[in-house]
This record gives sequence, C-alpha cells and structure tokens, in this order.
Amino acid sequence: MDTERAPRLAVPHYRHDRDTDHPPLASPGYGSTALRAPARPLVVLPQRLTEITGPVLGETRVGELDHDLTRQHAAEPLGQRIVVTGRVLDGDGRAVRHTLVEVWQANAAGRYAHAVDNWPAPLDPNFAGVGRTMTDDEGRYRFVTVKPGAYPWRNHDNAWRPAHIHFSLFGRAFTQRLVTQMYFPDDPLFFQDPIFNAVPDPAARARMVSAYDHTVTESQWALGFTFDIVLRGRDRTPFEDEHDDD
Repeated sequence: MDTERAPRLAVPHYRHDRDTDHPPLASPGYGSTALRAPARPLVVLPQRLTEITGPVLGETRVGELDHDLTRQHAAEPLGQRIVVTGRVLDGDGRAVRHTLVEVWQANAAGRYAHAVDNWPAPLDPNFAGVGRTMTDDEGRYRFVTVKPGAYPWRNHDNAWRPAHIHFSLFGRAFTQRLVTQMYFPDDPLFFQDPIFNAVPDPAARARMVSAYDHTVTESQWALGFTFDIVLRGRDRTPFEDEHDDD
C-alpha cells in the first residue's frame, strides 16, 4: 500500500475568533473575577478528535415539558408569562440543528431556587427556573417561562442585576459548550451592571439584548421575545468563560 496516498482522517476545524469582543477574563468592575481570572497567559490546546465526539446530547435526553417552565409543577408560577424564541447560527449564518439549549433564571421576584440565594424575596414553589430543548432543522428553539425579576448582589454599593436569562449551548460534544446571558430591552439597570458592561463593544452588548416581537406574542397568553445566538464570526453573541448564578 502506498502510504503517501493513503486517506487521512480530517478533523473538522473550528475557527478561532480574532479581535474578540467577549468580556476579558479579569474585569475590575466585576469583583469575582479577581479570584477567578487566570494569573498566567492561557495555553491554547490543539483541537483533537475529542472536540467532536463525546456524550450524546440528543432528543431522548429532553423531557416533554422541559421547554415550558410554567408547566413543570402542580400549578402555574407567578409572574408575567413570556415566550422566548430564536435561532442558533454558526459564523456563516447557517442553522445549528439539533443542538441542546439550556436556560436557568431567577423567578419573577428575582430569586433563584438555589441554597445560597437567601435574600428576602419570595420563593415560588411552582417555579424551578431551569429548562432545556433541542433546536429544530432551522436552528430554532422555543421556551415558555416568566419574566425574571431584578435582584441585588454584593459587587458594589446598591448593586442590582438587570433582568436576565442564562443560556447554555452545546454543539456536537460536551467540550463545545458556550454560555451567555439574554437581557430585556430598555432595562434601567444596564448603566451600573459590570457584567453587561464588561463586553467592550456597544454593538456586541446590544446582541445580548432580546427584542420584543409582537408576532411571537400570543393573544391572552404571553408576551413574545426573540433572541438569536450566533456562535462565531463578526456578529457572534458575546459569551462568558465560566457560568455562575450571577
């Protein structure tokens, strides 16, 4: 056999973002990054086959009501019901099909169903604040939930997080996970939020803000918001490097 002409395994290549508009790992305004940010330059590991293999994140792992956070318990949660939908796209504008999208959020009072969240806002026994779904053939996802409330945190004096929903996206393998936050239009708390403002480019920050969509709004039922997520390229959505409940 002529080894020089033998076919070679071609591992799909995922291009690196250049001149990134993602938040810097160390953002002085966001106090927690002082402990989390690496003190040494990052080492870029070569891409290998494990980048495209691993756990199966398919439809069989998603429950019937996982996408509807208002129907996961004995009764409906309190708060303004909303529909959040959009498309997951790659850097060339193509749909990312059949990929896992997960969300987590505070309830309508701005409190997470989490042991360490103990500020004096009511918990809702009918709202866990977590959901997941798969994108369809057009890369589209859809969640039904309630609009989260703002909440205080201890980052700086009189600090309040704008209303937001956390998004986690998986590609074809567990190592292809990206995390971002979706905000709501015209939030009055944007000016003092160091997480939102850690993204240096105003145009990139705007891509983290959803849009009210009257065509998604359902009469007598729920307000509609659209939020497209672009994984790579010039119009990419800014992503976090680690997720936490802030």
